[in-house]
Amino acid sequence: RGACGAASPAGVASMARAADKRPTGTGPAVSSGNAVVIGISGPRTGTDAVQGEDELKGYLLAIEHINAGNPLIKKISPKTTKGVLGKQVKYGVTDSAAKPNDAVQAQQRYITENKAVLMTGSTSSAVAVALNKLAQREKVLYVAGISGSNDTTGKDCVRYGFRQCFYGETAANAIGPVLVKAFGKNRKAAYMTPDYTYGHTTTKSMNDYLTKNGGWTMVTNQVSPLGAPDYSSYLTNIANSGADFLINVNWGHDAVLSTQQAKQFGILPKMKLVIPYQIPFLAPEVGADITEGVYAATDFWWTLEDKFPLAKMFVDEFRKKYNYSPEWGAENAYMEFALWADAVEHAGTFYPPDVIKSYESPRKINSVVGEVEWRAADHQLIRPVIIVRGKKPGDMKNKEDFWEVTEIVPGAGIMQKPDAFGCNLGAYT
Repeated sequence: RGACGAASPAGVASMARAADKRPTGTGPAVSSGNAVVIGISGPRTGTDAVQGEDELKGYLLAIEHINAGNPLIKKISPKTTKGVLGKQVKYGVTDSAAKPNDAVQAQQRYITENKAVLMTGSTSSAVAVALNKLAQREKVLYVAGISGSNDTTGKDCVRYGFRQCFYGETAANAIGPVLVKAFGKNRKAAYMTPDYTYGHTTTKSMNDYLTKNGGWTMVTNQVSPLGAPDYSSYLTNIANSGADFLINVNWGHDAVLSTQQAKQFGILPKMKLVIPYQIPFLAPEVGADITEGVYAATDFWWTLEDKFPLAKMFVDEFRKKYNYSPEWGAENAYMEFALWADAVEHAGTFYPPDVIKSYESPRKINSVVGEVEWRAADHQLIRPVIIVRGKKPGDMKNKEDFWEVTEIVPGAGIMQKPDAFGCNLGAYT
C-alpha cells in the first residue's frame, strides 16, 4: 500500500514566513519550491475498489491537465497557465481500502514527509469524515472524493474541508418528487442501509422526504455491515415485508451483491428497485435487465456531453486517455482538483487561510454541469443533481448506454439550510 505514481519532492526548502501571517499547515514550506504535492488515499482494494480506480483516473487526468494548462482546466480555472501558481503538481497514491485509519495514516505521511498542500480520496463517507478531522487538525486542505453522507458538510464539516458532489439530502430532494410523480402516494418501501454515516443519513433523508411529501411508509430498514458477503437474512425480511419498493442505499460491491441477490430471491422485479445514490458501474455489473426502468440520482452521466460543452470536453479527454466513458467518481475527482486550482489561483497564494477565503468568496464557476458556486457557510458546492432512469437493453445505443437523463435538478432548491445538520466550520488558523 505504498505510494505510487509521481515522485515526491522531498526536502522542499522552507521560506521565511510573512510576519503578518501565522504559520499554518504546510503552506509556508512549499512556497519557494517549484512543485507542490497532493496526497491521494482512495480505495484500490476492498468493497469500493472499482469505484476507487475510476475516481483515481479522474484525479490523475486533472493533474495532467493542470500541469499542461489544458483548455478544459482553463474553462474552470481561468487564471491557470501551467501548474498551480506556476508550480507543477506532484502526487502520491496510497490504497486506503476504504478504511478511515488507513487513509489518515497515509495522509499524515504525505503531510509530514512530503509537505502535501492538499489531501483527497474517499469513496466512503467514514473516510471523508476522518480526513475532515485530520485536515482541521493539521491545517491542510481536504477535498472529498465520493462522499454521500449529510454529515460531511453537516455536523462533521470543517473549515479545511470542501465537497463538490451531491449527498443524501440533495439526492432525496431531487429523486423524491420524481418517485411520487411516477408511482403515486402512500406506497410501502423497504430500505437496505449500510451501517455507517453515509447509509444512515441517506436513508433518513429519503424516508423523511417520501413520508412527508408522499405519505410513503418505511415497512422495514435492513441495516448491514460493510463488506457483507451474504444478504439472504436481510432479503428474507424484505420479501416478507409487504413492500412495493426496494430502496437500496448500499454502495460499491455491497450494492452489486445485494441487488444481484434480491433478483435471485425473486424480490426483483416484483418490487421496484430505487437507487437514491447512484453507484458507478452498478449497471454493467448487475446487468441492464435489472436496472431497466430504475430511477437513480447521480452527480454526472456521460450523455450530458450532449447538453454541456465542458461535459463534452471532459468525456472526450477521459475516453481518449482511458478508453471508456467516465463514471461520476471520475467526474467528481476531476472537478475537485479543478476547483482547487481555481481557488488557489484566485487567492494568489498557497497560504491555507487565504485559499479557504478564496473558496468562500462568492463567484460563479464553470463546471461540467453548468455554472456552480461554493456555499461559504458549510463548504458544500451548490450544483445540480442528475436524475437518470435505466434503459431497456434493446434501447441501449452502445455497451455503455445504460441510463437516460430524465431531469437536471438545480442545486439551490434541494439543499438544507447550512446550519440544519449542525455545521460549525471552526477556525482558519
